[in-house]
Amino acid sequence: MYDIIVFNGGIVMLFDYDFKDPESIYRYALYLRGKTFKEIFEEYLRSPKKSYFDQPTYPLKVKEDKYVYLDSSKGQLGNFLEKYYFGYDPNGRAEADFKEAGIELKQTPVDKGKKGELRAGERLSITNISYEEPVIEDFYESHVWEKIHRILLVQYLRDKAKNRLDYEILFVNLFTPPKEDLEIIKQDYYTIIEKVKAGKAQDLSEGDTTYLGACTKGSNAEKSWRRQFYPDHALAKKRNFCLKQSYMNYVLREYVLKDKVPYEPIIKDIQALREKGFDELITEKIDRYVGLTDKELCQRFSREYNNNKAQWSDLAYRMLDIKSNHAEEFVKAGIKVKTVRIEQNGKIKESWPLPPIVFKDLINEDWEHSELYRALETEKYLFVVFKYNGTSYTLLGSQLWNMPQKDIEDKVRPGWEKIKRIVQEGVDFIPKIEKSGKVTYANNLPKKSENEVIHIRPHAPKAAYRFFDGTVIGDLKHADELPDGQMMTKQSFWINNDYLLSQLKFK
Repeated sequence: MYDIIVFNGGIVMLFDYDFKDPESIYRYALYLRGKTFKEIFEEYLRSPKKSYFDQPTYPLKVKEDKYVYLDSSKGQLGNFLEKYYFGYDPNGRAEADFKEAGIELKQTPVDKGKKGELRAGERLSITNISYEEPVIEDFYESHVWEKIHRILLVQYLRDKAKNRLDYEILFVNLFTPPKEDLEIIKQDYYTIIEKVKAGKAQDLSEGDTTYLGACTKGSNAEKSWRRQFYPDHALAKKRNFCLKQSYMNYVLREYVLKDKVPYEPIIKDIQALREKGFDELITEKIDRYVGLTDKELCQRFSREYNNNKAQWSDLAYRMLDIKSNHAEEFVKAGIKVKTVRIEQNGKIKESWPLPPIVFKDLINEDWEHSELYRALETEKYLFVVFKYNGTSYTLLGSQLWNMPQKDIEDKVRPGWEKIKRIVQEGVDFIPKIEKSGKVTYANNLPKKSENEVIHIRPHAPKAAYRFFDGTVIGDLKHADELPDGQMMTKQSFWINNDYLLSQLKFK
């Protein structure tokens, strides 16, 4: 008998489960733990039975005596278990995979960090957002609810040094979002469909929402755009409902690994959440203190007034009734707290740095898979705004913010493309002799004045270069290598301070 599988010391017949029974499906899925995709595929090849149902199956191909999975889509392993372990052909239907059992099968990667810690490898795509038909108004009648109310979550360890079929499945769990998360997910769903109903699907961004996002799907190719059902019937890029990567990372740590990190919830009353909504509850907590100075807030929360950068961030969390700086909802949503200080002249002193650029990675990126696009498209911020009054900073208010999709596409993208092109073609260095006799180096990368939203400038404590002739200036630990072999001071994208100021409700 070739269809007997020995998994983790247990024995199970291939496809020996009840398609309509949740417990049977889950018990059968548990045998996946510790197996690689290649081992699952080999068992399938040895089995005389090729399907759970009496239906046609896909032809198998073998290349150079190595089994290969042939799905050319981005996921590549996305339909593997449906076909080769559960025995049904992938179908792309809107309803749950095991409809009668109310279970949706999702396989998703986890990555291992440098210190051995595990983290979610990506967001969890749920189902497509349809622009070509009326939205489903009732969340509990939607395909989103059908697919998330009971997820069979299969998580495998991704190691890009290995063939995908050699990835090992680590965890198998049934997961349903807890009720406090579900309330926020519902609000996210309504935020997304309201934009679709307004005929503004082209303006959707993953950063619009908290746990449930509208993530991009496909490329910028013409086939990835759809005409909207709602007026003005504009074209909009395809997107999927997804559970954000930050949320999936929380699920991994809290429910799978059971690492009891001491996160503190901001919202402790689910009824208040239903009545007011997440954004309003968060800003309402901060706005109780509007008009108080940072000195008065430090006194109120028994914190030393030391005027360092951490001070204002600490005050933001204290106003949220959080004793530490680990707010549970912010961890799940990937929300970053950003305290903004407006000076007496009405301006923000500093631009806002983003993570350092790796030049060789930059030139190999396409826009929608670039680090910059990912950061601006997905991230959400809590701005806590203070203004200088001559002796201290007074709290003006707070707002939850993400960069509008139109600004990302129409303003940031051209700036990113210009910088990428210059780095690819070669950065020019122009020596300048200062009055002191010191030689500094300018370059032909775009200046801040050339783009309304972003610019590029050093993100290192000291300047460092290596030129074609072998000349080295400074400590090269502060430099990054360019595609042409030269090195220059590490750089970052920066969000312009003037642009940040324009986005604030309080000035």
